[in-house]
Amino acid sequence: MARKKTTVMVDEKDLALIKQAAAREGRPESEYFREAFHLVATRSRRWQEDWGIPIVDFGRPISAEEVHRTVRDEIFDDEWADDR
Repeated sequence: MARKKTTVMVDEKDLALIKQAAAREGRPESEYFREAFHLVATRSRRWQEDWGIPIVDFGRPISAEEVHRTVRDEIFDDEWADDR
């Protein structure tokens, strides 16, 4: 992928945190900025085509609590599965 140089003004405190992380992890500061740009660019993207996400009908309304409980139970089961 071709890269283009740009200048960005950032908050001094944010820059200090990036410098600390780069030193701690042995990565160039520029990698953090490229990663941040990529995340924002991807998040703000708008697709023209439909995603084709299937509609699931459980035959009844599903509450947010039921979804959270099911996800929590599955995560808990997966964590303990490694210990068996």
